[in-house]
Amino acid sequence: MNTKISNMKRFLTFFLVICFVLSINIVKAQNNKSEQNNAEKRKAQNDNEFDNSKNKSNNPIAPNKDIKYIDNNYSNKSDISDLSNKFSSALQIINLSYVDTVNENKLVETAIIKMLEELDPHSVYISAAELKAANEPLEGNFEGVGIQFQIIKDTIEVVATIAGGPSEKVGVMPGDKIVMIDKESATGKKISNDYVLKKLRGKKNTRVNIMIFRRGVKELLDFTITRDVIPLKSIDATFMATDNIGYIKLDRFAQSSILEFNQSLTELKKKGMKSLILDLRGNSGGYLNTAIDLADEFLPKGKLIVYTEGVHSQRINYNDKYKGDFEDGKLVVLIDEGSASASEIVAGAIQDWDRGLIIGRLSFGKGLVQRPYDLPDGSVIRLTTARYHTPTGRCIQRPYINGVDKYYEDLEDRFKKGELYTADSIHFPDSLKYYTSKNRVVYGGGGIMPDIFIPIDTTETSIYYSSLVRKGILNQFSLQYVDDHRKKLKEQYTNLDYYVKNYVVEEEVFNQLVEYAIKDGVKKDDKGIETSKNLIKRDLKGLIARNLWDTGAYIQIFMQTDNAYIKAIEAINDSNTFKKNKIQE
Repeated sequence: MNTKISNMKRFLTFFLVICFVLSINIVKAQNNKSEQNNAEKRKAQNDNEFDNSKNKSNNPIAPNKDIKYIDNNYSNKSDISDLSNKFSSALQIINLSYVDTVNENKLVETAIIKMLEELDPHSVYISAAELKAANEPLEGNFEGVGIQFQIIKDTIEVVATIAGGPSEKVGVMPGDKIVMIDKESATGKKISNDYVLKKLRGKKNTRVNIMIFRRGVKELLDFTITRDVIPLKSIDATFMATDNIGYIKLDRFAQSSILEFNQSLTELKKKGMKSLILDLRGNSGGYLNTAIDLADEFLPKGKLIVYTEGVHSQRINYNDKYKGDFEDGKLVVLIDEGSASASEIVAGAIQDWDRGLIIGRLSFGKGLVQRPYDLPDGSVIRLTTARYHTPTGRCIQRPYINGVDKYYEDLEDRFKKGELYTADSIHFPDSLKYYTSKNRVVYGGGGIMPDIFIPIDTTETSIYYSSLVRKGILNQFSLQYVDDHRKKLKEQYTNLDYYVKNYVVEEEVFNQLVEYAIKDGVKKDDKGIETSKNLIKRDLKGLIARNLWDTGAYIQIFMQTDNAYIKAIEAINDSNTFKKNKIQE
């Protein structure tokens, strides 16, 4: 029976794929003539100040030979109608005659998912149930009680409360352990992240009762919390790297990101910032409009930021519309293999206009535009409709001709080829060469290659360190340590800057960590400890700071030994680096 159902899934997938492919190509055939008529007009477009005799932006609609295209030649509308009828008939036959009960909805969803996998890596189906969770990180808020938590040995421990949030207002504190929720025990094997979210999140103005164990208090504490809208911040850290260099870490491009960025910029300027480090490492993207608005902060009015174009999508230019808040002053953008989509739009525009220095490693290479198409049951197809191009005409998207599985193995392949260790391991053909506004050479073909390459640093990693991280021991120990010494630490380190400069993880504390790890099943490894001791101490110092303040505190400490961050400061302070790279100062 399982074989029959599997075959039926493949059968349905086959028909849906054909239907979708034919629908694409019918539109394609109808547009061929108009595309040909408009080709010369588009070739003549000169929306920027680049040397179009050198750049391929002179013919922005020319297909990239590395990119996979659907290229069938169907043009008969009756084909779609016939196949749709055939598919409907197949469903009716299954419904009326199949030997066992079949979930037609599940079969159709599976068919749609498989169909989209045939197109490209980023066209996806999202069920109605999954849609809210998928949108939440970008919408910038959710409704709940306003805590950050960790599950430590089957117990929910409050790591931090959101400033001004419902939990802080009633007196919940970092270090509190939630042992009951709405009169139900909240400890034991059943506890998971999903469990906590289902119990504590809910509609605004609804109530939840929690019982808390607090160190030093004999009785359990009873709190009734009224849920409210909780903001999700997209900026993880804002601080002064030096007396005149500011640092901003942007985690994602959300609805609230520009407001947050302007607040951070204002804060840094008040502290004397003249130059800026914008950290987009690990930022996988978000809203296109947010990326455009962020680039707008750095580029003069009228400059092209990005354009999109596809076979069935006419070219759309996105230009700088306003005077930005940081159009002058040295700018460094940090990127790595985790920087994708919107991050690459910003980095590409900054690089093409020679506005700032890009430091780090080759970015991910996600340059496909997805448009949502609503389905009748509330689910959505996010379908790729166009490609992103930087102002010079570079296509951000890396090749995916070998299929989705191979596409997502690319990072592992890059690691094996040495591309994360040396720039020389990364090869670009001359056919993908472009020139910036000041005639610097840059390359297309996928991702943004930095101006200054920073290799990944694994010199201090070890199996012992990896075990501490993987098993959550560093997190757990730091929480317990802060729990035991919170009052003393707060009295001794009244602000974060003083902590960063003066706190040192003493040998006694380090040895306590080693013993804690042994009890949790990680054996003492003298060689691993020797290799990773500085790294472990840095992480521990950062995690203690996070538990005393916030995530930004951890990042500020982490940056003190981060090679790309250190190089960015050196480049800004060196009077020749920006001039040598023809970058605006």
